[in-house]
Amino acid sequence: MKIRDYTLIVAVAAALALVPLVVTSSTVLNFLVFTLLIALAAQGWNILGGYGGQFSFGHAAFFGTGAYATAILQTRYGVNAWAGFAIGIALGALVGWIIGFLTFRTGLKGSYFALVTLAFAEVLRVLANSFALTGGGAGVLIELDVRPENFQFASRAIFYWIALALVIVAMLISRRVETTRFGAQLAAVRENEAAAQALGVDPFWVKMHAITLSAGITAAAGAFYAQYFLFLDSGIAYGAWISVEALLAPIIGGLGTVFGPLLGALVLHGLGELAKYLGGAATGINLAVYGALLILAVAFLPNGVAGLLGRFRKPAPLPEARRAEG
Repeated sequence: MKIRDYTLIVAVAAALALVPLVVTSSTVLNFLVFTLLIALAAQGWNILGGYGGQFSFGHAAFFGTGAYATAILQTRYGVNAWAGFAIGIALGALVGWIIGFLTFRTGLKGSYFALVTLAFAEVLRVLANSFALTGGGAGVLIELDVRPENFQFASRAIFYWIALALVIVAMLISRRVETTRFGAQLAAVRENEAAAQALGVDPFWVKMHAITLSAGITAAAGAFYAQYFLFLDSGIAYGAWISVEALLAPIIGGLGTVFGPLLGALVLHGLGELAKYLGGAATGINLAVYGALLILAVAFLPNGVAGLLGRFRKPAPLPEARRAEG
């Protein structure tokens, strides 16, 4: 591991950490916290979809499991909120492992895998809407008790810093994936599974590790959502909205890149909020913006915003050029 591989991430983290010291508006901080939450879920999706090439339409299954687990443990069983948060991540990763085992063992890939993940998320939504444990249609309400030990804070800035820390950890994990043998194997499976297998890579277990890691990160976003908004129902936890936003952000920001999900989430929600402000009473205008952004990204930015920014980086001169200049 080389320190310089993580320098840019640390620099971005330091810059973003200063935002609450400059911005005091609760509205702006709420927007930033929600954007970071989406970026976190998108970082999870990007591990599987961006680096691994396994496009999922059902990451709501992991988000909802993390959210419901931490909420139920806290409200029904008196488990500490922080412990419930950690357990929610673990259970989300377990659900990812189970779904991965059932799908990858049967050889599902491509559109079949995407549709099956969507089906799993929908099944979990229906179950959550039916059982008393999850509150049925009424959902789960976490009692407001503003104390740090309850994962509740009077200042939105603290939630912002926690969300930022989670996103940065996910980015460090993504960078670690890029620089390890596992990342190389994941890329090989993405590009040509048969060729990777011929070279000694086990595609099944590589994809299993990817979906488990991906699910755990996305479950962290769900657990954070529950603690931040203090309310869940099946439509929120397992709704298609989070699956769509988790995959849109990396596609717009840059698939298979460390900063792609964060950039995509900022662009997605920044323009979405601007459209709602300019559109006034027009409902659903932000969804139209999301659709337009997706079309533009696919048509003109195949490498996303991260790829566009990379074009403006001046390449370092070759050693021969340096010697010639000397």
